[in-house]
Amino acid sequence: RGYDKYPVFSPDGSKISFQSMERDGYEADLDRLFVYNIKEGKRSWVTKGFIFDAEGATWADEKTIYFTSAYLGTGQIFKTDIATSAVTKITEGIHDLGPINLKSGVLVSSLVSMSMAPELSVVSTSTGEVKQTSFINKSIYESIKMGKVEERIIKTKDKKDLQMWVIYPPDFDATKKYPALLYCKGGPQGPLGQSWSYRWNYQMMAAKGYIIIAPNRRGNSGFGQEWKEQISGDYGGLNIQDYLDATDAMAKEPFVDKNRLGAVGASYGGFSVFYLAGMHGGRFKAFISHCGMFNFTSWYGSTEELWFPDKDIEGPYWNTPKSYSYSPHLMVDNWDTPILIITGANDFRIPYTQSLEAFQAAQLKGVPSRLLFFENEYHWVTKPQNSVIWQREFFEWLETYLK
Repeated sequence: RGYDKYPVFSPDGSKISFQSMERDGYEADLDRLFVYNIKEGKRSWVTKGFIFDAEGATWADEKTIYFTSAYLGTGQIFKTDIATSAVTKITEGIHDLGPINLKSGVLVSSLVSMSMAPELSVVSTSTGEVKQTSFINKSIYESIKMGKVEERIIKTKDKKDLQMWVIYPPDFDATKKYPALLYCKGGPQGPLGQSWSYRWNYQMMAAKGYIIIAPNRRGNSGFGQEWKEQISGDYGGLNIQDYLDATDAMAKEPFVDKNRLGAVGASYGGFSVFYLAGMHGGRFKAFISHCGMFNFTSWYGSTEELWFPDKDIEGPYWNTPKSYSYSPHLMVDNWDTPILIITGANDFRIPYTQSLEAFQAAQLKGVPSRLLFFENEYHWVTKPQNSVIWQREFFEWLETYLK
């Protein structure tokens, strides 16, 4: 009943590998790797016992398949033995690898990090060494100074290990105090790994003088299926506490100005910002929410992806599930912090009316607020010129209230 996808024939054509989710209507179910034997008409789960998602399979031979997986805040390459279902990790490092392709014994992979847009690399199948082979943007990087990317692990309020990435401004000076931004990831499931984008670009934000806090809160991929699944039905619960714990931990650092903290995010991250705006206890001085859910009742009645809220907020509002108590509009009376709200007219996942509702509430509450409306954008910003506008408005808002 689940979601089967991405079939790939084995080298001799006798088998097909494919990704498979078990449960119907659940896009964040464990992505398992299966092999179908055409002659025998049988299928086998060749990553059984592996608690991370298996994606992007490529055959080495009739016995071995390589694949990629979100793993502890990075993206690594693994292999599985078809006969035994034994999974072996091939690579190490602070990067995201994949998609991959194996030809003539050479394993090629895309290579990306928070400090580098995707390039090509060759991966040794014996040692796991990753060797970058293309340098398309080398001439640009030579004139840009990147900030340090650091992994941190803190204890949450409920004593769990919370991994997060901290990105520092270039020429960081620990004797100075810096404003900081909490990055709230969308999804809500999916990895917060070593991504590069011209919208949510950590290095660009850090280059403006901000310390970026990017926690792998409950719901993120790469920390096991239990961690990823916890968020469903608990939107305002433990994952929001993870955000507060990460923020509080960094606010204790002598180089972070706890009086100049902001929170930013899109989609589920936009919801997170709306939710934090109603209960953050004065931690933040500025918010930016892009295409976030504001009112769960009207969102359920307008999204094109009904199977998603049926799982993640446990169904329609007339069944009054607990999840609806996490709708940010219920706490709008507590809003008192400047907020920039961004949306696109062609967003059908979280229709632009959600952002209009939030903006109108902020205006009526007398909260400093601004609406950035793209008449030709979707759930994302896809047009380069619009991205320029997006960045300009984004940083102007932060500089107004955090600098």
